[in-house]
Amino acid sequence: MGMSTFMFKKFTSDYTPVSNIFIERYMPKARGEFVKVYLLALKYCLYGEPGVNSALMASALHLLESDIMNAWNYWNDEGVIRFTPIDRMGNFNIEFLDLTEDTSKEGKEVNLLEELTNNSTKDMLHEIEKLVARPLASKEMSTYIGWQKDFNFSPEIILLIIEYCASRGKCDYRYIEKVAIAWYDANITTIEQAQSFIKKHEDKWIKYKKILSYLGIKDGEIMKPQEDLLDKWVNGFVLPVEVIMKACDICFERLSRADFKYIDAILTSWNKDGIKSIEEIQSKDKKSTFKKAASQKGQNDNFNNFEQRVYDYDSLEKRLLGWDKQ
Repeated sequence: MGMSTFMFKKFTSDYTPVSNIFIERYMPKARGEFVKVYLLALKYCLYGEPGVNSALMASALHLLESDIMNAWNYWNDEGVIRFTPIDRMGNFNIEFLDLTEDTSKEGKEVNLLEELTNNSTKDMLHEIEKLVARPLASKEMSTYIGWQKDFNFSPEIILLIIEYCASRGKCDYRYIEKVAIAWYDANITTIEQAQSFIKKHEDKWIKYKKILSYLGIKDGEIMKPQEDLLDKWVNGFVLPVEVIMKACDICFERLSRADFKYIDAILTSWNKDGIKSIEEIQSKDKKSTFKKAASQKGQNDNFNNFEQRVYDYDSLEKRLLGWDKQ
């Protein structure tokens, strides 16, 4: 019997293992699109893909090529990957670094014990426990202490975040972390900034919720482009909620559905005419308002560059709401 050859078929599983250290430590404070880039590249790397170009990654993730570059620079700065140029043609080597050396469990615990000898830290954690009405896990303690360095938050700001969450009945750690990241993104460093941020956010969302519930939409379901339009109407045009609702009525009458773009056309037209109240709408000749809204609708605006005759409402609306990507 001759010599036998054994050929192994490459085993590929249906999942990509991601380091828990990445998920716990690096993912929460990174922008969503950067996490998308990291995960897709990790999959390519683990499945032996020799390389991939930025255009391909960008189209796979519905991002711009510049987002891909920004993501690599970010992860390189964070020490998650090593990103090095190969040549001057814009080609790079990417090496996924082992994250385990970085945060050995003992290191974390010792660091926590060390921190707990500091009285102001101990007081802060004690106050937090009172606010959330439960003992804190050591992982939570490490995170809250870490915010002082990572986010440049004072203990007062951290307590204010937790107080704010507790006042809304949200004491779970994930929610609190989300709020902290939002404050960090808004560059909040003082108590005054935090208080005005809370007030503005609350006032704004009370109005948004009124408009959305009038349209029959839950506020959890709105996408970024819709939120931007609400922001434009409420904070940009400074229109009262009832004026915005009136535009919703007109939209329903004419299209029998909620169409953000159409409502925006009406409100933009009213804003141009300086209309700020229901009385002014009524006294204005309705025909001219509708005419303007229709022409406004056809004009090129920053959302689209379609000519009027190729205006496909449904597909435009899907694109505006980001539904085409699902």
